[in-house]
Amino acid sequence: MKHSMTLQAVAADPAGGEPSAAELDAIDAEMPLITAEVELLDAQITVLDRVPSELDARRLRRARRRVLAARRVLANQGIAGSPEVA
Repeated sequence: MKHSMTLQAVAADPAGGEPSAAELDAIDAEMPLITAEVELLDAQITVLDRVPSELDARRLRRARRRVLAARRVLANQGIAGSPEVA
């Protein structure tokens, strides 16, 4: 893995490259979306090498709806100061 931070940038950062409290809060606010996207990816991986059964199709639809619902919640919250979420 190639690191893009230089030694001077790490030395100048008092947190030592760790995320700030605001960044951790933004991640925490996005966690339902992240979880929903992981579940969708898992459902998609499951049906990669076979024809989806009715249960597989239902699982995919539910996972897609969860992702859309989580995105809607984040968009409606309009988390201020976090352009990554918008």
